[in-house]
Amino acid sequence: MSKQFDVIVIGAGPGGYIAAIRCAQLGLSVACIDEWKNEKGGPAPGGTCTNVGCIPSKALLQSSEHFEHAGHAFAEHGIEMQGLKLNLEQMKKRKDTVVKQNNDGILYLFKKNKVSFFHGRGTFLAAVEGGYQISVTASAESAPDPDPDLDLLTARHIVVATGSNARALPGTPFDEELVLSNTGALAINAVPKKLGVIGAGVIGLEMGSVWRRLGSEVTVLEALPTFLGAVDDQIAREANKLFAKQGLDIHLGVKIGKIAAGKKSVTVDYLDAKGQEQKAEFDKLIVSIGRIPNTTGLNADAVGLKLDERGFVVVDADCKTSLPNVWAVGDVVRGPMLAHKAEEEGVAVAERIAGQHGHVNFNTIPWVIYTSPEIAWVGRTEQQLKTDGVAFKSGTFPFLANGRARALGDTSGMVKFLADAVTDEILGVHIIGPMASELISEAVVAMEFKASAEDIARICHAHPSLSEATKEAALAVDKRALNF
Repeated sequence: MSKQFDVIVIGAGPGGYIAAIRCAQLGLSVACIDEWKNEKGGPAPGGTCTNVGCIPSKALLQSSEHFEHAGHAFAEHGIEMQGLKLNLEQMKKRKDTVVKQNNDGILYLFKKNKVSFFHGRGTFLAAVEGGYQISVTASAESAPDPDPDLDLLTARHIVVATGSNARALPGTPFDEELVLSNTGALAINAVPKKLGVIGAGVIGLEMGSVWRRLGSEVTVLEALPTFLGAVDDQIAREANKLFAKQGLDIHLGVKIGKIAAGKKSVTVDYLDAKGQEQKAEFDKLIVSIGRIPNTTGLNADAVGLKLDERGFVVVDADCKTSLPNVWAVGDVVRGPMLAHKAEEEGVAVAERIAGQHGHVNFNTIPWVIYTSPEIAWVGRTEQQLKTDGVAFKSGTFPFLANGRARALGDTSGMVKFLADAVTDEILGVHIIGPMASELISEAVVAMEFKASAEDIARICHAHPSLSEATKEAALAVDKRALNF
């Protein structure tokens, strides 16, 4: 006997669990299906973000930053350390505790909002009267054939939120022992002496930073000729300089050749930017070359759900798929693979299902790289504005001239404003420096309300605070910064 709901959400990552909760808040009966398991085989909702992505990586980034500060920065503050020692097992244990707290928090929110949670793989069976029938099987390997012993669910609306998986290099699968995805990079049992990272994107830089701080000699191999091509060029150049100073050995414009995994090491053959053959041997190799949509096993063909040539669920601007009342959000659809983008789409879809007018402004979605210094931005870069032929003004302010940054002992980086040359409307804000992930929110709010640089320049900011650098950069657009 099939259980009937108004909405079934397949996947409990940031897009899925938020969509389920918002649907329930709007008075709909909701089921959410997720197969992620913890070490004991129990449910672990939260998707890649909570389990092997955003949350555990930030936990390790924080712990490794404390370790580095204790070893190199505390003395300047008059704090003398003797016998500093790394307890990697405890560091990972703390990371796991943070993950579990988030898992448990989502389960609590389901209960609080009366969302029915089903632990297993959600698979399309057929379009039926009243909507679509979904089976819940015990594992990803289970066949999608109906079975009276399995949970059979039916709903008029289906939200696909199955996320993404790490992309492997052709011919080099992840073994999570020597060749690592983000999952294996978070679970290394001993600090590798030499660590290789293929891909200088968000994951590669963050994981490379974690293990460099803990003692690894880190080499980053990037195929693109430019560093952080999606970032404003001025900010990217500053980041490259700072990372190199820290000890990240970054090689751009390389072409990866043969990768050979031995018993205890991995050898990578590659051509450098000059076309010369190079060979490097690493104790561990992290491959972070992007992610692919997780649609395998969804059984999309059973109902005619359209996927594109890369496996993404095809959706329109409102996240509607090729099927009536079937929606898709997050990493499994077009757009940036960001947890907060998935959340906003989840809310918007829930409100559309309920007859409201959900909305996501892709132009004001912030981006963050949680290295040290952090990098955050919203809106267009200087190079994008030049390509688009938009006349603009710019203003920058260095954290070196910010009193709070000096007191923190972290004065690297800057804030950069880009504003329309005629209207002064803020077109982009780019930050590299301490707490950039928090500072960017002011810029997001300002751009959402179409504020001008002058608006930010005229707002009183607390002193001393890092946010004063935001005000000063806005003042600098009109060449009237007060403290630099």
